Amino acid sequence: MQIPKNAVRALDPAALIARQRAYFTSGATRELEFRRGQLLSLRQAIADRESQICDALAADLGKPAFEAVVSEIVFCCQEIDYARKHLRQWVRPEKVGLARTVWPARGQIRSEPLGVVLIIAPWNYPLQLAIAPLVAAIAAGNCAIVKPSELTPHTSRVLAELIAAAFAPEYVSVVEGDKTVAQQLLAERFDHILFTGGSRVGKVVMAAAAEHLTPVTLELGGKSPCLVDRDADIETGAQRIAFGKFFNAGQTCVAPDYLLVDRAIKDDLLAALRRAIAKFYGDNPATSPDYARIVSDGHFQRLSALLDRDAIAIGGQSDSTTRYIAPTVLDGVAWDDPIMEDEIFGPLLPVLTYTDLDAAIAAIAARPAPLALYVFSRRHDVQTRVLEGTTSGGVCINDTIVHIISSTLPFGGVGASGIGAYHGRTGFDTFSHRRSVVRKGFWPEIELRYPPYEGKLSLFRKLLG
Repeated sequence: MQIPKNAVRALDPAALIARQRAYFTSGATRELEFRRGQLLSLRQAIADRESQICDALAADLGKPAFEAVVSEIVFCCQEIDYARKHLRQWVRPEKVGLARTVWPARGQIRSEPLGVVLIIAPWNYPLQLAIAPLVAAIAAGNCAIVKPSELTPHTSRVLAELIAAAFAPEYVSVVEGDKTVAQQLLAERFDHILFTGGSRVGKVVMAAAAEHLTPVTLELGGKSPCLVDRDADIETGAQRIAFGKFFNAGQTCVAPDYLLVDRAIKDDLLAALRRAIAKFYGDNPATSPDYARIVSDGHFQRLSALLDRDAIAIGGQSDSTTRYIAPTVLDGVAWDDPIMEDEIFGPLLPVLTYTDLDAAIAAIAARPAPLALYVFSRRHDVQTRVLEGTTSGGVCINDTIVHIISSTLPFGGVGASGIGAYHGRTGFDTFSHRRSVVRKGFWPEIELRYPPYEGKLSLFRKLLG
């Protein structure tokens, strides 16, 4: 199905939501095979536009085709395949035992759709972070509106076209536009809102949702630490750190935000990072076809302001005309430096050192809980001490960012880094209401619970056991 290019843009949000709510009320979205079929249609729409998606991501972010396919297209298709494979099991009512005081009866939990949901996607992975939540919403039986970021207009347009090709607008629609459009949407009542982005806007979303008592899932971010123990494999560790940090030019919510390195191995690690960066992107990453660009002039200026020239150990080159900032490592950084105040979200990697592991763990724990935490160490006791002494949305040991790939693992933050999670079954549960049901017959009738109560309390206590 095709719609005119500006039809959804021009449609009043309240009218669109009303159409979707009417469609949801019809019950069409609840059927298992309908959901599985719609997921298949979404997969086909993505596959049909692979080259367009790659071109759009290159235009918006300078994203290499490999990164576009792996982190956006393949990721989304894997989520779809996993949901279709397991959906029959997920929707099956779950039998549960009941308290003796309810007997004779049967209990079950039914996963039921919420209704009309809103998905607000960010610009850094503009396809993945719109489609992956949508997969969960469709699997759970909801109607959905997707609001992509205006900072990636080419991808937003392709996303709108593929959604229009796959779905009727009263079922799933994309609404494009700037923050004014987002504000119009947030003024309406939804049955769930999933927002991915920064904590500042996350607070705005949560406040707007509170007006309607709408539940929210907030996928935010934070300063994800990467602790490197003295006995880590430095060469392999450096490659994995450089990969996680400079993939998509550092514009990844779970990228290592800073290194916390045992002082004894800092120089060796810096040398290994230099080798890894050169291996990945050559002596001049500006000419590499495998290195992305900063999304906007505003973000380029923000990152440039954080670039302390006196602290540059690797990289530091930039070009405002192409929004290029080289993979950069900053040495001699202190906890109270400006670059340590907020999430960097770019290719700048500060390095701090420690001499006492417990003090390093305490320093991480004293700060807001990050979306991800990384620890490189061969020693199991060190890994355990970091795990037990810190809090984070997710953890990856001896690697970076790959913990978000598997549909079997929930993805989400904790505390300042987010509320709720999704991916796989967790996403299905996020967009479902787990409805409790007790079924009883009319016989036998237990008179013990009815007044008058005289003489019944001792019998009731015996029943409890």
